[in-house]
Amino acid sequence: MTKAAPSLRKGPLILTTMGALGLGALIVFGAVLPVEFNRDPLGLGKLTGLSRLWAPAETEVAASAAARAREYATPFRTDVIEIPLGGFLEGVERSELEYKVRMAKDATLIYAWEVEGAADARDFHFDQHGHTTPAPGQPMVVSTWRQGFGLKQQGALTAPFDGIQGWQFSNSSEQPVVVRLRLSGFYDLVPVGAPGNEAGILANVPAAQARPATP
Repeated sequence: MTKAAPSLRKGPLILTTMGALGLGALIVFGAVLPVEFNRDPLGLGKLTGLSRLWAPAETEVAASAAARAREYATPFRTDVIEIPLGGFLEGVERSELEYKVRMAKDATLIYAWEVEGAADARDFHFDQHGHTTPAPGQPMVVSTWRQGFGLKQQGALTAPFDGIQGWQFSNSSEQPVVVRLRLSGFYDLVPVGAPGNEAGILANVPAAQARPATP
C-alpha cells in the first residue's frame, strides 16, 4: 500500500490554519475592537452597527424638560461696585444699606461679593432678596433667597419676576468695611435715589467716590 507524501498532508493543514487565523483576525478587528474598545480599523463596526454596542445607553429628554436657552432684550454687561460701610457706632445710615439691580423676568445674574476690612464673619450680615416695584396702591411681590452672616458669597440668580434683585448689607463691627460686588449678566443698574439704590451708590468707581451723597 502506497502512503501519501508528507508534503501533500501538510498542505491542507496549513491552508486550514491560515484560514482560521484570518477568520480570527477578522473577528478581532471587525467585531471585538469596535464593540469592546470603540476602535474600528476595518470600518466593519460602523458598517454593521457593532460600534453602537460600545456607546452608553441614551435617554431622550423632552425639550420642555431640558434647560432652556434664552435670549434677552437687555444687553449683557459687567460691573464692579465698591460699597463703603461705616462701623456700627456711626449709626444705621452709615453701617447699613440696600443695593439692588433691575431685572426682567427670567433674566440671569452672576454675582460675587466679598468684604474687605472685616475679620469676623459674625460681624457682617446680608439679606439677599428681591421684589417688584408696583404702582401706589398695588401689592408687592417679595422673594428672599438667602440670609446669614459671612464675608463673601458667589452664585447665580434667575429672576422670577420683573423687579429689583440684590442685598441688604449690615456691618456690625466697629471698623469701616468695603463690600466689593462684581456683577455680570442681563440687568440694569438702579439710578441713584431710586428704590434699590436709595443710598446713592455709584458703580465702577473707587469706594471713596462710590457714595458721594453720604456725609
